[in-house]
Amino acid sequence: MTLETESPPSTERPKLRRVAAVVNPYSGGVGPHAADQLEALLADAGLDAHVAAPGHERLQAALQAAIADRPDLLIVLAGDGTARAAAALCGPAGPLLAPLPGGTMNMLPKALYGERRWQAALHEILDHGVVRPVSGGEADGRAFYVAAVLGAPALWAPAREAARDRKLRLAVLRAQRAVRQAFSGRVRYALDGEGHEKAEALTFVCPLVSRAMHAETALEAAAVNPSGPQDVLRLGVRAFFGDLFGDWRDDPAVSLGRCRAAHVWARRWIPATLDGEPARLPRDVRVRFVPLAFHALVPPPEAAPETPET
Repeated sequence: MTLETESPPSTERPKLRRVAAVVNPYSGGVGPHAADQLEALLADAGLDAHVAAPGHERLQAALQAAIADRPDLLIVLAGDGTARAAAALCGPAGPLLAPLPGGTMNMLPKALYGERRWQAALHEILDHGVVRPVSGGEADGRAFYVAAVLGAPALWAPAREAARDRKLRLAVLRAQRAVRQAFSGRVRYALDGEGHEKAEALTFVCPLVSRAMHAETALEAAAVNPSGPQDVLRLGVRAFFGDLFGDWRDDPAVSLGRCRAAHVWARRWIPATLDGEPARLPRDVRVRFVPLAFHALVPPPEAAPETPET
C-alpha cells in the first residue's frame, strides 16, 4: 500500500494483508512476554504478521528491515524515541504506522490513542481503524510530532530520565545543574522571518495535540521568559514531573504565537527535547512545519478520545 499525498482523515478501513511489528521488550511499558502476546493477537485477527523483538542496540536496524519488507502496517511497541524513529522512517509514503504505548511518557501514542493500553488500542484499530494523516515538525532536520522544547528548560529532561530509572541522586544532581544553567544564555529567534526576539526557551507544539491550532497548517510557538529563579523553578518542576504540557500556556512567563518556519540561534549548543527525548542541537537551528509527516492507523473519529490538552 502506497501513501503519497496528504488527504483528510479517511472513513474507510484500509486493507491490511501483511503486518510487521517491532517490539522493545526492555522498554518501560512492555515486558518480556509482550512480543508473544502481540503475535498471538495478530494471528487471532487472521493477519500475516512478522514480529521482531531485538535488543535495544538493534532497534533501528529492525525498523529499517521491517519497512524494507513493504508491509501494509508497521506496529511499534516501544518507547518514545523508537516511536519517533519509526514515524520518520515510514514518512508520507508509508507504510501505515501504529505506535502503541510501550514507554513511560508515550507522547505520540497518547496523542493518537488516548489513555488506552496497548492491547485495547490494537483491538480498536484492527477492528475499526481508519487512516489519519499526521503533520509534524523538524528541528535541525530531526523530526518531532508532538512538541519540541529548545533552550535551558530542556535541561530538566535528563533529570526526569534519571528519576524514571530510580536514580534519585543523579536526578537531584541534574536538576541542580538545570537550575544553575537556567540563565546561562538565552536563545534568539525569529518566527516566519519576522523581527528577532529573545527567550529562555521556545516550545513548538504540533497540531496533533495543540489546543490553539484548529487546522494542520502551522506549529504553535510559545516563548518562555522567566523573570527570576522562582519562575524557573516553577516551570522546571512541571517538566521534572512530566507536566510540561499541562496548563503551561496560562503561566505568566509564557507568550504564544504560531509559525511555519523559525530560526533559533544561541552562543553555544542548544539543549532540547523532541517528543520528550533529550537532544543536543547546534547553536544555529532551523525549525519547520511538515504538513504531512506520516500516516497512522487510528480509531474512527467517533471512537477517538479527546486530544490530550497540551
